Amino acid sequence: MRPRRRVLALLAAAVVFVGACAGTTARTTFPPLGSTPRPVGDATAATSRQVVGALAAVGFQGVDAIRQYRPPEGAILAGAPRSVLQATLPDDPAHGFIVIYALASDAAAQAAAEDQAAYVASGPGRVQFTPDAHFVLRVASSTVVFFWWSPGAALDQRTKDIEAALGNVGTEVPVRG
Repeated sequence: MRPRRRVLALLAAAVVFVGACAGTTARTTFPPLGSTPRPVGDATAATSRQVVGALAAVGFQGVDAIRQYRPPEGAILAGAPRSVLQATLPDDPAHGFIVIYALASDAAAQAAAEDQAAYVASGPGRVQFTPDAHFVLRVASSTVVFFWWSPGAALDQRTKDIEAALGNVGTEVPVRG
């Protein structure tokens, strides 16, 4: 093969390789969107009603999220079925997501929440959130409620009220670190 053809062949191979890598990277998310189904039936219904009630008590409407949302998750929650609610924030419609995970038992929910708290506080977990992030991690029977927000990035100053309202749902699992 002539040197010029060899250079062109190597260049073409490099373009194909870079294009394949870029295409894969652009579509890949962690955790992958849609990799776990939404719970059906009553798995999260009671907790959803509690969350909606707690939000209503401080003047928010809690609705089923109409767009996909998935926060960074520890290993146990990454594999758990979930429902996503959104507290309507007129000044920040892209935020206010509250995830409710369904686990097999109260003990499994407690273990999953503790795993999430450890993950969020760990190096790999922490870098996925803003430095000033506030976390709400609650266990209600066999479900886990997770919400996070950033005071520095919140466009609606009432976002802090979501954190306060969720303090009335289940029991707290503190995130330390």
